[in-house]
Amino acid sequence: MDLFSLALGALLEAVGELTDDDFDRPSGCDGWLVRDLVCHLVIDAQDVLITLVTPATDPVTHDEVTYWKVSHEPADDPLAALTRRLAAAYGEPWMLKHHVDDVGRAAARAAGLADRTLAVTTQDMVLSTSGYLSAYVWEWTLHHLDLVRHLPHVAGPPGQAVARCREVLERIAGPFPASWSDVDVLLVGTGRRAPTESERAGLGALEIPYVLG
Repeated sequence: MDLFSLALGALLEAVGELTDDDFDRPSGCDGWLVRDLVCHLVIDAQDVLITLVTPATDPVTHDEVTYWKVSHEPADDPLAALTRRLAAAYGEPWMLKHHVDDVGRAAARAAGLADRTLAVTTQDMVLSTSGYLSAYVWEWTLHHLDLVRHLPHVAGPPGQAVARCREVLERIAGPFPASWSDVDVLLVGTGRRAPTESERAGLGALEIPYVLG
């Protein structure tokens, strides 16, 4: 199963289920409404399209894990304010839904046509196409969790994608308690939810949150 296409397809389906009122609800991204997050997904899909047609001849320098910059504090996103203004400029939610579906489906088609053995470059990094698309499973899946955080009527991300993201986080941070669900590992491990007292005790020396940006 191609996890990139699976994760992206599920995310686009979830956005398609949103009501107009849902766009004014908070998302799991601090300070962003659902409409802001959906607008960010438009930018993500555009980045995928750009990267897939930006070949590299230099040796591969990063993979699906080292692609991410890891910190223990939320980083300031210089584009956050622009994203909120752009989201508001769409006016009607259907416009934003149409645009994210349009570019998102194009990104999925481009990924399906891409030669996974070739290298691409983005942000001064060189990755195999396969590695780059694998890295984006994290982006789609974590933002899918953000999307549905306060929308229990909308379906969450596929279990296979959530499990892969747990693997990525544990390659960076070390193992989380085996009894934890994959979703709890991602929410607590990335600071999207505060741990309970018992969860905090089970974390041991793990220095949460792990912010991948």
